[in-house]
Amino acid sequence: MVRERPRRGALPPSEETIEKLEKTVKEGNYYGAQQMYKSISARYISAERCNEALDILQSGACLQLKHDQVICGAELAGLFVETLVKGKFSCNEETLDRVRKIYDGFPHVLVPQHLGDDDDMQKISEALGAAKTRVECCSSFLKAAIKWSAEFGAPKNGSPELHDMLAEYIFSESPELDMTRVSTYYVRGNNTGKFASSLVNFMGKCYPGEDDVAIARAVLMYLSLGNLRDANFLLDELRKQVESKQLELPQSDLIDFIVYLLRTLERDALPLFKILRQNYKSSIDREPAFNELLDEVAEKFYGVRRRSPMQGVFGDFFKVSTYVFLQDDGRWGLVVQEII
Repeated sequence: MVRERPRRGALPPSEETIEKLEKTVKEGNYYGAQQMYKSISARYISAERCNEALDILQSGACLQLKHDQVICGAELAGLFVETLVKGKFSCNEETLDRVRKIYDGFPHVLVPQHLGDDDDMQKISEALGAAKTRVECCSSFLKAAIKWSAEFGAPKNGSPELHDMLAEYIFSESPELDMTRVSTYYVRGNNTGKFASSLVNFMGKCYPGEDDVAIARAVLMYLSLGNLRDANFLLDELRKQVESKQLELPQSDLIDFIVYLLRTLERDALPLFKILRQNYKSSIDREPAFNELLDEVAEKFYGVRRRSPMQGVFGDFFKVSTYVFLQDDGRWGLVVQEII
């Protein structure tokens, strides 16, 4: 019996393609393999074999990342998410697990803190540049995945698990830690305990006066989403963790305000809410975003219509995010940036 030959141009099973491409990567031909991963996966997509295209792209992303080809791996990871969208794959445990496996492939590298006398600043500059690239690449991949998840079955702001992944990677890998950005993702996640651990870690390395602001910001972000439960849980968890480390929560008027605010929001007490804002105005004004967050809290808990037509400090999550930064003159500034 004569074995039938495959039609010219017919695509082989994805397992065969993956095996051939893996060989190319292992030979060190990363660029050549990258071009083949992109072109061949596109052919599978055109043939409406999206599942196999996903297999190829996931394998390629993980393999390139394993060989420290972060930019190549991130590009294939982005194409993986694009294929999820094109194929209209639902956000479920199976697809999230595939995203998680790619995320786990992104490297975690300690930036050198101490250099010998013979070393120059070039080494640390290169290390910082590489760290920035890793964070940007992983962030781009996970932001796309969050947007996909929101469109295909997750809550409107995207999968909480994906938010936690992004927050954790930014926190652990950013050479210049932006706790505002980290908090933006953690409050949309579901790992409040991990968020508390990150804040405790941050308290040990931040400048004086930044610790209570970071805690207050985290609590207010939860409250601005109407999430009183996790706001209370976060503060309770912070107390437990600092006690276990024989530390103390920062003592300041701003922390006092947060404690009183949480108690006030347990009941219908709009007059008391207004009094608190007035009495602690100087503490609240330490960060420009706090008043905006409190306006959102008033709207969520007491139905107070906003004075500004803007959507608020979070805005449309898939369009803008607000960051607070220190200007050259020493004053705090506020900037709104597109994040997804």
